[in-house]
Amino acid sequence: MELVAEQQTDRVLNAAVAVHRELGPGFLESIYEEALRHELTKRGHRVERQKNIPVRYDGVTVGEHRLDLLVDSEIVVELKACKGIEDIHLATARSYLKATGCRVALVLNFAEPKLGIRRVVL
Repeated sequence: MELVAEQQTDRVLNAAVAVHRELGPGFLESIYEEALRHELTKRGHRVERQKNIPVRYDGVTVGEHRLDLLVDSEIVVELKACKGIEDIHLATARSYLKATGCRVALVLNFAEPKLGIRRVVL
């Protein structure tokens, strides 16, 4: 079975690994976010940072999400700098997918010695 957007997510992951190798753990999420935005842009991707997405219920906007990164209008990237990726982070990523209509999200944890990666598909 082929993974959803496998080639696209591989390119995002390669950029994230490059950022993690250079910076290592210990910085704030916002620093990794800007570094990854820069690296992805340098590699030719369209990246939107801190993009507001409306959340709708019953045809009415009831709030909004703010995505860390939206890559090429199809991959949601949620960045973390914490002890480990938890179920709540994955649940949040799923809610981002529902709100955006995208099919795949990456939750990346830069605080781990080896970049923490979880893929979420809706």
